Amino acid sequence: MKVDLKVALIGNPNTGKSSLFNALTGMNQKVGNFPGVTVEKKTGLAKLPEGRTAQVIDLPGTYSLYPKSKDEAIVLEVLADTQNSGHPDLLIFIADASNLKRNLLLYTQVADLKIPVIIALNMMDMADRNGIRIDIDALANKLGVRIIPISARNGKGIMELKQAIAEANHIPLQADTIDLDSLYPGLITRIIQDVNVSNPYLALQLVYQYPYISYLKSEEIEKLKQLEKEYDINPSKAQAKETIARYEFINDVLYDTVQRDSKPSQENYSNRIDKILTHKFGGFAIFLLILFLIFQAIFTWAKVPMDLISNFFVTLTTLLSDHLPPGPLTQLITNGVLPGLSGVLVFIPQIAILFIFISILEDTGYMARVTFMMDKIMRKVGLNGKSVIPIIGGLACAVPSIMSTRSIENWKDRIITILVTPLITCSARLPVYTLLISLIVPQRMVWGFISLQGIALMMMYLLGFFSAFTVAWVMKKIIKSGQKGYFIMELPVYQWPRWKNVGLTMLQKVKAFAFQAGKVIIAVSIILWVLASYAPPGRFAEIEHYYKTQRSDKSVSASENDRLVASAKLEASYAGILGKTIEPVIRPLGYDWKIGIALITSFAAREVFVGTMATIYSADGDSHHQEAILQKIKNAKNPNTGLPVFTTAVGFSLLIFYAFAMQCMSTMVVVYKETNALKWPVIQFLYMTGLAYLLSFGVYQILK
Repeated sequence: MKVDLKVALIGNPNTGKSSLFNALTGMNQKVGNFPGVTVEKKTGLAKLPEGRTAQVIDLPGTYSLYPKSKDEAIVLEVLADTQNSGHPDLLIFIADASNLKRNLLLYTQVADLKIPVIIALNMMDMADRNGIRIDIDALANKLGVRIIPISARNGKGIMELKQAIAEANHIPLQADTIDLDSLYPGLITRIIQDVNVSNPYLALQLVYQYPYISYLKSEEIEKLKQLEKEYDINPSKAQAKETIARYEFINDVLYDTVQRDSKPSQENYSNRIDKILTHKFGGFAIFLLILFLIFQAIFTWAKVPMDLISNFFVTLTTLLSDHLPPGPLTQLITNGVLPGLSGVLVFIPQIAILFIFISILEDTGYMARVTFMMDKIMRKVGLNGKSVIPIIGGLACAVPSIMSTRSIENWKDRIITILVTPLITCSARLPVYTLLISLIVPQRMVWGFISLQGIALMMMYLLGFFSAFTVAWVMKKIIKSGQKGYFIMELPVYQWPRWKNVGLTMLQKVKAFAFQAGKVIIAVSIILWVLASYAPPGRFAEIEHYYKTQRSDKSVSASENDRLVASAKLEASYAGILGKTIEPVIRPLGYDWKIGIALITSFAAREVFVGTMATIYSADGDSHHQEAILQKIKNAKNPNTGLPVFTTAVGFSLLIFYAFAMQCMSTMVVVYKETNALKWPVIQFLYMTGLAYLLSFGVYQILK
């Protein structure tokens, strides 16, 4: 699709930037990284009036162009570098109408960069309820910029904003907001002469922040260092001096344009709710109750759609088996790819329910309160309060959560947060947990409405938090640093969730899980099927000959004989050889060679464990459509003892193993990129795998 202009959304955190992004782009969204860095960016297409189309980029939220984290640093870099793929033709500055003074600090900095700007004055409905009256025309005249009042949550003003974007060619550049040359007389002229830059404010930013700007050439950095020394520049003092000048300008602008005629009733309402939800004792009890309800819903609400997905794959497998010509390709599809896919995709309803709840908690403002409450615990285990965001984010995925540690200035706190975040139960563990819990915990309701399986799942999530905090406390004693961290966070007012936003978030997360997991599962399923279907020359022929001539036991039915042949072939295959090789190592944990294969394959991604077990048990004997995979796994017998393979001891041992083991290659790669050192992912892999082995060994030995 042809793109007519590139638009970037910029604003403070909690101003409704993500809501506006969703309102402008709808389902035309994708997530990627900015070129050269692993900071996540969201992009989307917005259809404008007059048949025009804009590419919309959602920049990380920031309070200022002076970065305190890597996420914030990317904002200046995108705006300053005209060669950056994210450099916009137009900026949409999202301002919170109920907190305009604070928001305008960033606006004045952006305006001085001389990129065309439209102000989207968001949360006008909240400003009205709080008694704030804004003369929009007068404010627009004083700032010299077009202002569109909107309410992104309710969709008000979105069409007017799209019309303004479509008319972007007619937007005049803003006048200077402060006297830049007075900050360091003569400096701007020197920078413009020595470095290839024409904008005065950008010139100042380059000399203040050249260590954070990657696109500068080495000779330019040397010239900036010389100027910094020559003019005796202190970036902190310069920022403070500039900020004072900007607030003088802002106060003058707001004096005649903004009035407050009543008390902020909604904020008072939020404060009254906070007295209950963030109470030092009651707050945690309420949080645990919410978790309890979420995990009960995951097991009870998801049952019907999970059954539908499972039945669909069973029907599809039967259909293909009956109509495709016999041969390796048909067996690959029916006994390899489809069982692997169905083994994971069947858990999509549970993942969707989890993200619906997480999105609702974020949208209402409650998740920010959880972050605030958890800060108290973080301090006790020696972490920075900003570690809360990655820890909570780990419920979804450790990869973006580890990337979000860039907001932590303290090196020690950041390293410890990176090392413990993968212990938090992520969405990739959910299919593994639900499969194992379904095998070993009875599907029983207590008091008619409490699911035992839901309680077990909640316990696994709480174990993730407990283990992360415990390991963080130990690492605090081991890793030394003299830096001190701090935690500043603005609590948004409580609001009703935007159901469209909840739906979009859920669809994005499910889509990401399905496609990312699907790629790995298909690749692993194909490799695994090949390993399970082929053996060293002559091995399969020996097995067939043995069962045809030696095992002429008339008491064994033909179908049972076929199952025994298939099971023996699987054991003799390359997959069986691989499993048998590592079986002595994992036998003390209660695992057989089939589980060993799943442990190996799931190092690519944890959820592959489920697909691998489905593929193995499809290849082992009966055809896929005769018996559900879960039932086949549940009925699996140990050939030596005749007892079930998945006993209570084995099931809990596996749960503990997957709770602690570092089985995610993507996470290890991100840890390496974020720390820029190989030793940290190696340390992480060794301590997590060591904990997983020792603890699962202990659990199995106690319960067997």
